[in-house]
Amino acid sequence: MVHAPEWSNSAYEWNFSDVNPPVHALGVSRVYQIDKKANGGKGDFEFLERAFHKLMLNFTWWVNQKDGDGKNIFEGGFLGLDNISVIDRSHAAKYLGKLEQADATSWMAMFCLNMLRISLDLCEFNKVYQHTATKFLEHFLYIAGAMNNLSGENISMWDDTENFFFDVFHLPGKEPKVMKLKSIVGIIPLFAVEPIREEMFEGLPEFKKRMDFFMKEKPKLAALVSSWIQPGNEKRRLFSLLRGHRMKSILHKMLDPEEFLSPYGIRSMSKDHEKNPYSMRLNGTVTTVKYVPGESDTLMFGGNSNWRGPIWFPINYLIIESLKKFDFYYGGEFSIEYPTGSGNFYTMDLIAKELSMRLIQLFMPDASGKRPVNGPYDKLNTDPHFKDYVLFFEYFHGDNGRGMGASHQTGWTGLVSELIYKYYKEERYTNEPAPTLFRS
Repeated sequence: MVHAPEWSNSAYEWNFSDVNPPVHALGVSRVYQIDKKANGGKGDFEFLERAFHKLMLNFTWWVNQKDGDGKNIFEGGFLGLDNISVIDRSHAAKYLGKLEQADATSWMAMFCLNMLRISLDLCEFNKVYQHTATKFLEHFLYIAGAMNNLSGENISMWDDTENFFFDVFHLPGKEPKVMKLKSIVGIIPLFAVEPIREEMFEGLPEFKKRMDFFMKEKPKLAALVSSWIQPGNEKRRLFSLLRGHRMKSILHKMLDPEEFLSPYGIRSMSKDHEKNPYSMRLNGTVTTVKYVPGESDTLMFGGNSNWRGPIWFPINYLIIESLKKFDFYYGGEFSIEYPTGSGNFYTMDLIAKELSMRLIQLFMPDASGKRPVNGPYDKLNTDPHFKDYVLFFEYFHGDNGRGMGASHQTGWTGLVSELIYKYYKEERYTNEPAPTLFRS
């Protein structure tokens, strides 16, 4: 079985050389924060420091192995997204070219911010870690710069026409080609976000000096990311790949039912490609990709997985987590109008709640007792021996929510339990009704 992103570098059964996204640091940071909260604010620094040194090795491996030209643009290949692209991303060389990936580069920007946050946490007991905090801040900024000027060629992964991020394919002797395939790849830059309390910078003169240096001496580079000099909610500073315009543009596309927004979460590819497939000519052969909400229609990666339309839980979960992080900084002061011209504005928190509800509804019985996850199989809805035993499928139909792939993928689809807990806990405390945003 081909797998989606996991907490591991190795990929899947028949090719351990392919890699999944570098999310180890995110996992370590979350474990540390959860444990710290459970212990009354006392963090397990020994655990964090021990894990951090292993993460440094992992980060170095990524930089050495997946940034072939040393220019802060990454070519991760597979990255758990199987058939998301026109080509097999793990073997771009067989198409006589090189693929520079918006998602791989964004995952590494996220990795940098995760490591920056861990470094600042470690500074609470050993200020020598402000040097590593500086290292990861600088690397984050250089990645942001590279995404906007690939290899110094004035080619950006951000397209001002589509207002979205795309992969770029290089063929020897030819102009690089921006692959305008609207997929989850263009949403992943949202994940590179970290709101950090101002108090964490106190007593770190060398780190603060380096931050000031970039703002004063390299303003063009600093201007590509969120302005961390502006305090936000509860004096937080925001580190993110996205400034306001780009963030709003991505969210508008993500929340469009004709693009990414399904009744049951965010699709892995824009529904627009159902009517307008994306085609690309490589080495004299034209390859076409279209939106496919259910089972895969290609034999790429064995044909038993599909990232060309279905809803995948781990990516949706990270979208929600990222929106919550933005909300921690903005505190309800940042909202988007949707649809444009409607006069309806929604905060990042409300959007996160809406997406949570849509994912939860995959498993909820409707008025007739049918759960979307069960699809057309009424026995699973009505038989007393089955109806209360819900299956946690690998991924879900992009239009009707039917469960597909492995039926026991609790490793990530089980995250719905946390969404339920957080969603209804917040609703209970705030007395807010369930959101009904963007509903027809």
